Amino acid sequence: MVSRSAGVIVIGLGSFGSATAAELAGRGLDVVGLETFGPAHDQGSGHGGSRIIRQSYFEGADYVPLLRSAYAGWRRLEERTGAQLLTLCGGLYIGSETSPIFAGACAAAQRWELPHEVLDADGIRARFPVLAPADDAMAVWEENAGYLRPEAAIRAHLDLATERGAELHFGERVMDWRATHDGVEVITEQQNYAADRLVITAGAWAPVLLRDLGLPLIVQRQVMYWLQPEFTAASGYRDYTDWRLPVYIEESASRDHQIYGFPMIDGPDGGLKIGIHHGSIIRESTADDLDRTVSDAEIAAVTERAQQLLPAIGARPVRAKVCMYTMTPDEDFVVGRHPDHDRVIIACGFSGHGFKFVPVIGEVLADLVQHGATGHPVGMFDPCRMLSSSDRDRTGWPLQSR
Repeated sequence: MVSRSAGVIVIGLGSFGSATAAELAGRGLDVVGLETFGPAHDQGSGHGGSRIIRQSYFEGADYVPLLRSAYAGWRRLEERTGAQLLTLCGGLYIGSETSPIFAGACAAAQRWELPHEVLDADGIRARFPVLAPADDAMAVWEENAGYLRPEAAIRAHLDLATERGAELHFGERVMDWRATHDGVEVITEQQNYAADRLVITAGAWAPVLLRDLGLPLIVQRQVMYWLQPEFTAASGYRDYTDWRLPVYIEESASRDHQIYGFPMIDGPDGGLKIGIHHGSIIRESTADDLDRTVSDAEIAAVTERAQQLLPAIGARPVRAKVCMYTMTPDEDFVVGRHPDHDRVIIACGFSGHGFKFVPVIGEVLADLVQHGATGHPVGMFDPCRMLSSSDRDRTGWPLQSR
């Protein structure tokens, strides 16, 4: 028996669900949001204190218009809520001349005429003496890059959604959903809901809630590490304020793993946050079977890799935290209407680089709920691209743009 009817139900109130609920409620819709865990929790993908934001996008130049909209969206959210979410400290993208990181960042910056500089290995060392790039390294330096505060951003969107009238339920796990003749029904551990529309933003739980589609989504276990520098006379540094680190991403043919990192944004006691985006240390998992214990071997491997790029860093770990990436085969997102149910909108598979897009994706999902289309360029994220040709033929819908 249905105990609550709504205009729109949003499943998952993490990064994208919180933004979508806020946007929908701001447009006057009757919104119910459902979340298994608490507000801004640490069980999924939207935690860890910081996320990189950048515009010279090596993943693809087609992302840049969305990034411009996202930057504007973050600033609007800061103005509306008073939260301090986006800090620009510059970004450095390091690789060989033909590597995807360097070549891709150059291509995006040049296509969209983004302010940037190109540095060789000597230029990197001169600008950032604490870094020790490979001798063949090249880098794109971008001032208009920095980091976001994910937990604060999610809380800001949740607060805004509540202020605008959304009804948000935490600690309520969704067991299943189904399409009905005039809408959708959602079944949780506590009760059943009916709605005209449904938005599924379930992160690493999307493979379960969208199992009918058979999307080729893979959940990766990821670890974020915070390491404590040890300043000795030989290092040449008095303390972390001498480092002048930007956000950075580095890959090298001579070094295993693609590494990324941040300035010491929480001071010396907070440690220097570093992570591995790609490499042999990453393993597959499922959301409900995730191993949240970080081994000594993992810490040793990441510390060794970090010391290649930052030789002054010490070996003492401050802490480590497990999170998840939900990967697509092409590492592009999945955003659009469910191929079988035109009242259901899905967003998943953000492949470890999605958080910076949260405000604009919230707008996109709200557009699709209200209008069935959006003015934002999201055609490359259409779920149908990942279906077999026979499955793709079951819908004649165009890509979600207008």
